[in-house]
This record gives sequence, structure tokens and C-alpha cells, in this order.
Amino acid sequence: MASGAKSFLADAGYGEQELDANSALMELDKGLRSGKLGEQCEAVVRFPRLFQKYPFPILINSAFLKLADVFRVGNNFLRLCVLKVTQQSEKHLEKILNVDEFVKRVFSVIHSNDPVARAITLRMLGSMASIIPERKNAHHSIRQSLDSHDNVEVEAAIFAAANFSAQSKDFAGGICNKISEMIQGLATPVDLKLKLIPILQHMHHDASLASSSRQLLQQLVTSYPSTKMVIVTLHTFTLLAASSLVDIPKQIQLLLQYLKNDPRKAVKRLGIQDLKLLANKTPHTWSRQNIQALCECALQTPYDSLKLGMLSVLSTLSGTIAIKQYFSIAPGTTATAAISFDLVKLAQECCYHNNRGIAAHGVRVLTNISASCQEKDLLGLEQDAVFGLESLLVLCSQDGSPGAQATLKIALTCMVKLAKCRPHLSQSVVESLLTQLHSAQDGARILMCHCLAAIAMQLPVLGDGMLGDLMDLYKVIGRSATDKQQELLVSLATVIFVASQKALSSEIKNVIKQQLENVSNGWTAYRIARQASRMGNHDMARELYQSLLTQVASEHFYFWLNSLKEFSHAEQCLTGLQEEDYSSALACIAESLKSYHKGIASLTAASTPLNPLSFQCGFVKLRIDVLQAFSQLICTCNSLKTSPPPAIATTIAMTSGNDLQRCGRISNQMKLSMEEFRNLATRYGDLYQSSFDADSATLRNVELQQQSCLLISHAIEALILDPESASFQECSSSGAVHVDSEYERRMMSVFNHVLEEVESLNRKYAPVSYLHTACLCNAVIALLKVPLSFQRYFFQKLQSTSIKLALSPSPRNPAEPIAVQNNQQLALKVEGVVQHGSKPGLFRKIQSVCLNVSSTLQSKSGQDYKIPIDNMINEMEQRVEPHNDYFSTQFLLNFAILGTHNITVESSVKDLNGIVWKTGPKTTIFVKSLEDPYSQQVRLQQQQGQPPLQQQQRTAYSRF
Repeated sequence: MASGAKSFLADAGYGEQELDANSALMELDKGLRSGKLGEQCEAVVRFPRLFQKYPFPILINSAFLKLADVFRVGNNFLRLCVLKVTQQSEKHLEKILNVDEFVKRVFSVIHSNDPVARAITLRMLGSMASIIPERKNAHHSIRQSLDSHDNVEVEAAIFAAANFSAQSKDFAGGICNKISEMIQGLATPVDLKLKLIPILQHMHHDASLASSSRQLLQQLVTSYPSTKMVIVTLHTFTLLAASSLVDIPKQIQLLLQYLKNDPRKAVKRLGIQDLKLLANKTPHTWSRQNIQALCECALQTPYDSLKLGMLSVLSTLSGTIAIKQYFSIAPGTTATAAISFDLVKLAQECCYHNNRGIAAHGVRVLTNISASCQEKDLLGLEQDAVFGLESLLVLCSQDGSPGAQATLKIALTCMVKLAKCRPHLSQSVVESLLTQLHSAQDGARILMCHCLAAIAMQLPVLGDGMLGDLMDLYKVIGRSATDKQQELLVSLATVIFVASQKALSSEIKNVIKQQLENVSNGWTAYRIARQASRMGNHDMARELYQSLLTQVASEHFYFWLNSLKEFSHAEQCLTGLQEEDYSSALACIAESLKSYHKGIASLTAASTPLNPLSFQCGFVKLRIDVLQAFSQLICTCNSLKTSPPPAIATTIAMTSGNDLQRCGRISNQMKLSMEEFRNLATRYGDLYQSSFDADSATLRNVELQQQSCLLISHAIEALILDPESASFQECSSSGAVHVDSEYERRMMSVFNHVLEEVESLNRKYAPVSYLHTACLCNAVIALLKVPLSFQRYFFQKLQSTSIKLALSPSPRNPAEPIAVQNNQQLALKVEGVVQHGSKPGLFRKIQSVCLNVSSTLQSKSGQDYKIPIDNMINEMEQRVEPHNDYFSTQFLLNFAILGTHNITVESSVKDLNGIVWKTGPKTTIFVKSLEDPYSQQVRLQQQQGQPPLQQQQRTAYSRF
């Protein structure tokens, strides 16, 4: 029981981290020293978990040195375990500080008489090639072992040679001739040659080495025409070309030549596989002739499996720039109708093929051509694509097999793409989907619902036409509690929410609630409520959250659901707002704020140390402050009626030289209100910057909230505070901006309408009149009437990224300061590890980490001295690029002023697009700056009236 509690506390992050790391290492060390082989092996295989939990160099270095000792003195089974641990922990190898000592202990086994021990050592060296690429003793041992008579040792040497060739240019250049001789030597068995050839894929460090390797492979492919040799050689050829880049067009031609002329199906399959690799990696290197040759092969082959592979390559190419090159007209040639191209003929022929995969790729090619080549007259192709998609839909929606589902996904993706690029086709696509929805399998229905939702998001005009069919279907599903049925309930509800756009009718709400009561699955109800919150249907969401409150077993879950219920109720209060009715607007906002305050209290109670809900709390607090600011602005506008400018306001304005004074007290209140909205916009910007792991829709939502605050502050400035200098160009939206959701569409519509109203008033009337205040109040009401969307990141974190920092020197006790003499500088080393969740880099990846170090003087000790300002300030910033999720850098800090200094190290990250995100963390240590002994002695002597030490010595020597 005690050990269980201890592990729970350790996992939860309680207690001192360093102590946990040291105790865990000591525990494993005890296992390594055990006399029982089983316990030793168990200790060895637990090391990767330790590295994952405590990924800092000081622990990793100690652990790998212990493993090297086990490798040196243990038996072959233990060595094999250490080898597996090293291969699993490859990204931690560069954190080994004593590389020489580690290699020395491992390398000592290479001189063993046991060929298996030598083989394991060679594999160990190969696995460590990234940290010892230029070790000549390792290079020599690999060369020597390639001549061994033991097969196990030779295979290990081949593995090590491949790894070192990938890392070291010198080794690759030196071993190339040796590999060439062995491959061409008559004494080398064929199976060994097959293992040696793949080493040549790493000979890409310079052009001459790549060229000589290519010539050797060219000889091999002609000299050894057996199937296995041709397959291995061609694949190595492709990988070498893909790495060296210069020979890719030649390689494509070679593969097409084998595909066309070689009768063996295995060679053709390999050719197709390599062509697919090159199509994904470098589609721009494919010429029109290459695509034409591939089309001819596909048209001629009688084998469906080969045709499927070739079409797979062509469908990959059709989604890239290669398709534009194919249809481009070469100078000096006559224009040809797109329909007469071989690629189009092939795709049309395959659209109705009895093999589902071939038909799917055929349709995909037609869809990509229709989407990419919009300037051409492709009416016939568009119709072919639609008919092909409809036939695939009918075929796959009735089949529940995994293959049919995969094909259906391709077809539905094509439908969404076609509806987006060619909107005039969307109506027929939606009709065919709705027709098939009634008779399809449950698995297919779920995918079709996702497709309908995507189309309805892009083209809201189609939403109303879907509702009737969707409601009919919703009434008849959900009879059983199977997973598919539950998933279908959620998917259908999502499409209904998207299609209904504005607000749900009572009939729709009753149907959904009735179905949820029939199949009592709380998780399904929660997911539907979550979707309702995302789509702005807050009345539906509130009722569902209310019904779930009593169905959860955890206190934290109860508070979470209660907070969601309160937020939904708060937003529901705002739906009754009416233009020109400002008193009821104030009442609605007050009621909404009441629910929001209850909700934020519940949300705080729902947070835990492991799940602090920081984004959710930040987002809701900002919403509360925005509502309060809106309420204050309406009251300020009303004050023009309750407290109009005094009769002498004009005289005061002329005397003070401030024209705004003639408006009375409202001008100062408006100024405060404008500053408040600008401050809120800045806070939304900070929330955006701290949400590195958020999906794009959530970030866009935060951006829209920020823009609404900026819009109101701009409106106040343009209407009241500074009408002359207000600029409307920078605030107006730039033409047809692509919008991804109904919420964004409605917000953008409100923004444009408010800007137009403000601009027209600004030109016609001087401030401040009732028209100006009414315009501001109407702008607030228009913004609040758009139901707030709670996006995915509020409920679900798909990507998780965190940074863990370690500072050295660091005190044993966090509150205890580090002692530094004031005439010395402190070298602060900052190490960090980037930690990821289950889907690293799903939305964005880290390019570099920005470390900011600053120090502030907390308390002074001793006398005040005149010290240069440079010595008083420590403010430094460095950017480091993490390698294998680890980074390290150093700062040199000066503490000339005696006293206690507070050092703060804050990290932020820069993504691949160059955007900086304030992810944190922020770490603090204390430094105590002490007076150096010599200065202290001089000062004490001066205080006691004695001459300084140097003068005493001078007088003593002068006696002799």
C-alpha cells in the first residue's frame, strides 16, 4: 500500500524531483549489482523508462557508464540487453558527458575470443555512430570484422558499416572500395552481397562518391540479373538518388524502363514502390514524358495489382505541381484538349473498374485535375468525377469491410475537395450523400456525416436542405448501444448543428434529447453537448450538461460539467439582446456575468496540479472582463443623457485648449473605456501566444475576440475621441477572406457592418451626439448577439508540448541563495528538454527555444558605492535549437552590487513559421553577492584608521 502511494505521488509530480531521480538510479544500480541474472536483466531493461522520466545529462551519463560496466563484465545475454537499451535510447546518447570513458569500456570487448561478443560490440558501436562518427579504432575494427569467417560477426560489421557510413564522410569514402571489392568478389556468397549492397545508399556525402557508387550499382544491375539482386540494387539506387538529389530524373527514367520492359512482377512492384517514394519526395522533378510513360504502362498492363500501384503513383502526382507541368503546352506545339490526354483516358477508364482501389485512385486523379487546372474547360471531366464518386459511394457504403471503409474515405475526401473548388457541383454531391445515408452501414454513415459537415461548413447555403433528411434518420437510429451507433449519434448531431446554423428549433432539440434518453450513454451525451457548445447552441448544451451532472463519479468531473453548464447558461442569457433596447441589454449582461462568476468558481475547483486548465481559466476570465467592459461602455453612453455637458463646457474647452472638454465628463469616461478595450486586446494576444498546442480553429477564435476588442476601441476613438485622425483603411477586411466556420462568418459580417456605420457617422456629424453613443451601443449588442463558440482546445488537447529546465549551479534548497563574490562572474548553465504527448508536432513544431535571463536586486547589504550602470543590469537572451529534444547554453552574469539577487530564466519557443510562443516555464534562483576578502580587509582597515596593506609593506621594505 505504501509503495503504491509512493509511486502515485512520484507520478503526480509531488516531492523533490532530483531525489526521485537519484533514488530511481540507485534502485536500478542495486539490481545491476545483484548476483542473479534475472534481476540484472530486469534492471537493464528498465533504463529507457528512467531516461524518459529524467532526461537530463547528469543522470543519463551516470546510467550509461553503469550500463557500459555491465556490458564489459557481463555475459552475452546481458550485453544484448544493453544493446537493445542503447538502440531504444538513441536520442539520449548525445547527453553522455564522458564519451571517451563510455566507449573505452564498451570497446574493450572487441578483443574477446568469442565472435558473438565481438558481434554484439560491433552492433553497439554502430548504434553509437552518431556520437563517435570519427573514431578510427572503431573504423578499423569494422573493416577487420568484414573479413571474419564468422557469419554473425560479418553481419554485425555490415550493420555497423551502414551506420558509420551514414554519419562519417571519411569512413564512407574509405569503406566504399572495400564494399565494392566484396560485392564484386567471386568468393563472397550471394546472400552476403545482398546485405552489403544497401550500404551504398549512404555514399552521398559528396558528388564524386555518389557518382562512383552509382556506377557500381549500374554494373551490378546489369551483371546480376537475378530477381533478388535486381530488387535490392534498384532500391539502393533509388535511396542513393533521393539523398544525393542530382540523379533523381535519371533514376525515374531507369525505374520506368524496368517497369515497362522487365517481365517479372516482383521487379515491377519494386519499381512502383520506388516511383511512389520519389513522387512523394520530389514531384517537381517529374517531366511530362515520365508521367506519359507511366500512363502508357498502366493502360497496357493486364494485371490489376500493378495497375493499382501505378494509379497510386499517378494520384499522388496529380495532387502536386507535376499535374500542371503535364497539362502545360510546350512552345511550338498546338493546343490539345485536356480530355485527349492519356492520363485523363486512364482515369476515366478506371473510374468504374470492378476493383475498388483502382476506381478510387481513378476518381482521385479526375478530382485533382478538376481542382488544379481550373483555367481549362473541364466540364466533361467534372461530370465524370461526380458520377465516379457516386458509384463508389453506392459500392462502398453497403460494405463494412476495412478495405471498403478506406476507399470510402478517399471518395469522401474527393467530394469535399470538389465541392470546395467547384461549388456548382456541391448540390448534386450533397443529394447523393443524403440518398445513400439511409441505406448505408453504420461505419460508412459516420464517415458520410463528417463529409456532410465539412461541406456545410464551407457552403452554409446547403445546410437547410439537409435538415429534413438528417432528422428523419436521427429518429430511426440509436436503437442499440453499440459503439458504432453511439458514434453515429454524435456525428449526425454535429451535422444537424452545422446545418441549422442560427438556432435549433424546439422540435430538433426534442428529437435529440429523446434519442439520448433511449440509449443512456453519458459519454455520447457529453460529446454531443461539446459539439453544441462549439456550434453556439448553448441552450441545448446547458440542458445536456445539467442531465450529466449526477452521472459522474469524480468531484473534479462534477465541477467541470457544472462550470460548462454555467457558461452555457451565461451565453444563453445574451441571445435575448435587442438593438436600441439598452436597459434590457444591461440586465442580460448582468445575468450572464452572474452565471460566468459561478462557472469560473466551479472551473477553478475542477483544476488539478496535473491538469491546471490554464487556457480555459484564461479564456473565461477574459470573457468576463469583456462583458464587464461592454456593460461599462453602455452605461457610459447612457451618461450623455443622465449627465449632459454643462452650459459652460464650451468655454472650458476653449480655455483649456482641449476641444473634447465641451462634451463634458463623457470624454474622460470614453478615454478610460478605450484603454480598457486595448488592454483586453493585449491580454487576448498574450493568451494566443501562450497556446502553442491549440488547433488553428481555437487560435482563430481567440483572434476574433481580440479583433472585437480592437474594433470597439477603434470605434470609440473614431466617433468621439479623435475623429479627424481616424483611419478606416487598416481596419477594413481585405476582400474575400476565407472563413472556416459559421461563427467566424457572422463575426466578420458584424465587424464590416460596424465599421461601415462608424465611418458614415464619422463623416456626417461632429462628436458627441446621441447618434454616436447609439452606434457604440448597437455595435456592442451586435457583437454579443453572435453566440460564442467554445472551440476544441477548450475541451480537448490533441497536441501536448512542454519544456523542462534545469539550472546549474542550483542550490540544494530552493530558498537558499548561491554565494558569489562581487568581483567574479557567475556562469549559469541552462539545460532543457522538450517533452511531447502522444502526437508530437500535430499542429506546429519547435524550431528554436528562446531563453531570457534577467536578474533583479532584492535586498542590498553594505554601503552604497558608485557602480557603472552596466554592472547593475543582467538582461540577456539566447536562441538555441533543440537536437533530439535537448538543448543547452550558458550565460555569464555579473553581480557587482552586494546583496541578494533574484535570477529569472524564462523560455519561449519559435515555430517553423517564425512565430514566437510564450510557452514558459519560468524558473527562479537566488544569488547572494558577497564582498571579496581583499576589498573587505581594505575597507575594515580604512574604518579603523590603519594604512592599507600595500603601504605597510612598502614602509617595511624601505627600512632595509
